[in-house]
Amino acid sequence: MMAEWGNLGKVLIGVGLCVVLVGLLLLIADRVPGIGNLLGWFGKLPGDISIRRDNFSFSFPLATSLLLSVILSLVFYLITWIFRR
Repeated sequence: MMAEWGNLGKVLIGVGLCVVLVGLLLLIADRVPGIGNLLGWFGKLPGDISIRRDNFSFSFPLATSLLLSVILSLVFYLITWIFRR
């Protein structure tokens, strides 16, 4: 039972480090010319719902969410495939 908790702890630390890395990359992207434009598509794909009125705005990035879900599923599948070997 103790080994299972140790493995879960390692996975959570790995996920936390990945989140910190992505956060740092997003912060750096605003400061480096040209990189900020690479993320300009985020939330503006065909299929993303965006409603803007005078005093109201609503955004639901449906297509972006689906794309990120597929990408993250592939990444996690590859990670589990590597650890199973």
